[in-house]
Amino acid sequence: MRKIQMVDLQAQFEEIQPELMGAFDQILTNTAFINGPDVQAFKTELSDYLGGVHVVPCANGTDALQIAMMALGLKPGDKVLAPSFTYVATAEVAALLGLELVFCDVDPQTFNICPNSAASILEKEDIKAIVPVHLFGQSANMDAVMALAKQYGCFVVEDMAQAIGSFYQGDSATGFAGTIGHASGTSFFPSKNLGCYGDGGAVLSPDADLAARMQMIANHGQSALYYHDVVGVNSRLDTLQAAVLRIKLRRLLDYTRARQKAAATYDARLGNIDGLHIPVRDPKSTHVFHQYTLTLSRPGRTELMKFLESQGIPVKIYYPVPLHLQKAYNHQGYTPGAFPVSEKLCDHVLSLPMHTHLQAEQLDFIGDKIRSWFATH
Repeated sequence: MRKIQMVDLQAQFEEIQPELMGAFDQILTNTAFINGPDVQAFKTELSDYLGGVHVVPCANGTDALQIAMMALGLKPGDKVLAPSFTYVATAEVAALLGLELVFCDVDPQTFNICPNSAASILEKEDIKAIVPVHLFGQSANMDAVMALAKQYGCFVVEDMAQAIGSFYQGDSATGFAGTIGHASGTSFFPSKNLGCYGDGGAVLSPDADLAARMQMIANHGQSALYYHDVVGVNSRLDTLQAAVLRIKLRRLLDYTRARQKAAATYDARLGNIDGLHIPVRDPKSTHVFHQYTLTLSRPGRTELMKFLESQGIPVKIYYPVPLHLQKAYNHQGYTPGAFPVSEKLCDHVLSLPMHTHLQAEQLDFIGDKIRSWFATH
């Protein structure tokens, strides 16, 4: 049995190596390292894949969110609402722009933004933008998010870094994750469902004018070479990374199906264990399984982790501390108990290996070991 990895990039590389080497050789020969033909081709191909949304490639997913917020004209002191149970990048860009961060809780089933929690804050605070995070691979409740944004006059900036290819079929909102709100940001970090071999990202919008402004901001605020209309940043996706992404994008649907098949096997193995809850699927959203995250409803997570790691099974906790209790945001005055669902999840979730090349024997081995631990504890 192949060594179990949280993300097996080596197996994926071996499958596409000849095509990658050919693309790299062409780029190195032509020396078009910045804004080469592959960047423009990837921009078009990703747009087509996601139903025609406008795409602006950039250097990473964090930059993508920052560029989106800048393009929307958010000013220092404006309030931005984000869930507390997520990676820090969502909050970080708001803080870097001098925006005032306001947190809300998440749904205990999907782990995505809780509409009721968000609504209770929107009633009291003058929120300028909502940042729903499509966590672990499925879309947030975009029917509710867009309705709240319309009611309270907010922008919606989707964080789709973990959910590329997830499709939301709502009652009033429909589309791929990242294409429903005013703007969105995604990451092509190597471990993502669509990952390159370094840093990379993109900012997206269904609005052509907003996308043009985001493109300008990402390129030093230039409308034309050496003509700077707005204050911008320097955030580019280089040509080598674009070539990797073009090759992987052509396989993304197969990659997604492989993740979903692995998740179904986990479900069958782990779905009836007392004290253990498998991921809940939102019936309005497809799940692309960036992570396969379990929730324990009984003590013993640390002991289970140690046991699995002793058996050669890597596991991770995403995330051990909610954002509202992180040291970087202590100044906002949040205390334990502010967002009980987020806090509880941080203490009870556990993510298993999830990638495109999980083998049946690996999945069986992981399932058997987890079942054996619960049978004896």
